[in-house]
Amino acid sequence: MMKLLSTIAAAVVAGSLLTTVASAAGLPGAPAPFDKKAVNIAVVSFLGSGDWLQAFEAGVKRQADALGVNLTVSEARNDNDTQRNLIEQAINLGVDGIIINNGRPEVLKDVAQKALDKGIKVVAYDVDLNNPQVPQIEQSDKDMAKLILDQAVKDKGEGFTGGAVYVAGFAPLDRRYAVWKDFIAKHNLKEKAVWGVVNDTVPASVADQTKAALRANPDISVIFTPWDEFAKGAKLAIDELGLSSQVKIYGVDTSTADIQLMVEPDSAWVATAATNAAVVGEVSVRAVSLAIAGQSLGRSVLLQPTLITRDDLVNNNIGTIEELQQKFPAFLKSDAATASWIPAAKN
Repeated sequence: MMKLLSTIAAAVVAGSLLTTVASAAGLPGAPAPFDKKAVNIAVVSFLGSGDWLQAFEAGVKRQADALGVNLTVSEARNDNDTQRNLIEQAINLGVDGIIINNGRPEVLKDVAQKALDKGIKVVAYDVDLNNPQVPQIEQSDKDMAKLILDQAVKDKGEGFTGGAVYVAGFAPLDRRYAVWKDFIAKHNLKEKAVWGVVNDTVPASVADQTKAALRANPDISVIFTPWDEFAKGAKLAIDELGLSSQVKIYGVDTSTADIQLMVEPDSAWVATAATNAAVVGEVSVRAVSLAIAGQSLGRSVLLQPTLITRDDLVNNNIGTIEELQQKFPAFLKSDAATASWIPAAKN
């Protein structure tokens, strides 16, 4: 194990890395190889910051601890080449399984196949590698977008004028934006502008873009943000322009920081649709563990989302993710990718 850790330390020259070492005793009652040894799992994320990622990684660690696996978590910090290199390093280390968290499919397809060719199991979250050997962990992006946009139509009526914060090429954003386009046609909506960026300063960059979009299109009354980092930027812009009573944000994803923004007096962010990021992390570890144990997952592992409105939060005095979990039990856990031999993660 010390050799493994020293190799990791020498290999990683870019991105961020966290390594957790378990005992080598194995897990009683588990199938091979979990019964005989500590299994090695690598998690490689495209993103490098944000509340969602922090919660996801916390869930990953909790489930890994429960299973007694050796865990390596790395972040590419929005760099395609770095993500490829981190996956290559995991392959060279001979891990048993790899969880790929987000990224661009055209960048990752071949390196994921290389891992499979080496006998390493791969699962992917929110990136469609179009490979039947790579199960997708999915939030049901279509349902998330439909939940939030149904609420927008309920609140604002048919035919409202809106804008969207969106960057093409990321599977979850593409799927959510496709629902927005369907709603435009079905509900006679007017899309006046689309803007967005994915970088290391998403909220600040999106805030600048949003201010420009709203100044150029003062009739926009709804902004659809298919990622909470986009919503943060849109809210910052609306606050600075003093438009919180005129422009409303309908988003996707949540965190304690997001909840704090939503419950602010007169907040423009009025609704979001989300799964629990920590639960997504737990499910991802369970899924790759089942694959390592030779148990079939099928093509997709689906997590159902929850609609959360500002009124829900304020009326139930919810200010944190922990309070949300207590008062919305469906947000606390998922039965996806479970087995009798997999211990529950401890919160």
